[in-house]
Amino acid sequence: MKAPEFEGSTNPIEADNWLIDLQVALNFLRLNDQEKVLCASFMLRKDARLWWETVQIRRDVTQMTWEDFVEEFKEQYFNTEVMEAQQDEFDKFRQGNLSVAEAVKKFEQLARLCPRLISSERDKVRRMMRMFRSDLAVVISSGPHPPLTVAECVSRAIRAEYWVGQNKEQKAKFFKEKREEKAQAKQNQARPGQTLQQKVKENIRVKIITTSSTATTNRRGSGMQEDKGINRIFPRRRMLLITTVIPLVRNVGEGTREIAVLEPVAAFYVARNATMLELAISIPRTSKINREDRDLNFTLHK
Repeated sequence: MKAPEFEGSTNPIEADNWLIDLQVALNFLRLNDQEKVLCASFMLRKDARLWWETVQIRRDVTQMTWEDFVEEFKEQYFNTEVMEAQQDEFDKFRQGNLSVAEAVKKFEQLARLCPRLISSERDKVRRMMRMFRSDLAVVISSGPHPPLTVAECVSRAIRAEYWVGQNKEQKAKFFKEKREEKAQAKQNQARPGQTLQQKVKENIRVKIITTSSTATTNRRGSGMQEDKGINRIFPRRRMLLITTVIPLVRNVGEGTREIAVLEPVAAFYVARNATMLELAISIPRTSKINREDRDLNFTLHK
């Protein structure tokens, strides 16, 4: 097993992690105290090596126990100012946007550096509950009794996170569907004062077609065929096929409204280099609309 190297750090969490990893490796090798100190000193690099050399100058390290090494190490990398800052961070630490797993990991790292703030398992559970978001803490505390151990608290927090997340997704999906339904209903509803031109523009359908020397085009709604001469004049030209079905609502008496759906209107125009096409559509005769509404002029962008 390869023991980790340590170059020194101003971050006490990094120093503590190295010490824990080193202890795991040394316990696996079943070394005595002197052998543990020797192996630990061998893994020190750069700034950490310089620190160890100063320790060797002021004391006899050949008789040093493992507990002595840990004490010297903590005095160097866990000094009073650093520990006070870590204790302050531990007191103020909250979950925020972190997941339960991420928050618990950070909590445990800070708790190892602040053993004086946690005198018992119950005190640790209390601090952990204070760390979690309020929506999770409410779910964690529910039940016949609050969590009594750290393991129970973490287990409840993971389940609460899943339940709260599922509930939020369902709510978001529900409100999204409601917004879409409302927008669709608003779109389908006839707007007051809407002109005939606006209704046509909303219902217009544009399709690009290509003429050929033999094809003929049919004007739907009028029953007339396009003159074949257009194919001779404009062979293989792109054309715009514009069709629309226009729903109209008009008042026919007090409190009475009548809906008229016009026949599909078709118009053809040879596509040229112009950026705008001026189209004139003649609406078929119908008794449902006024005579002056039958002629309609509007502009269509290509």
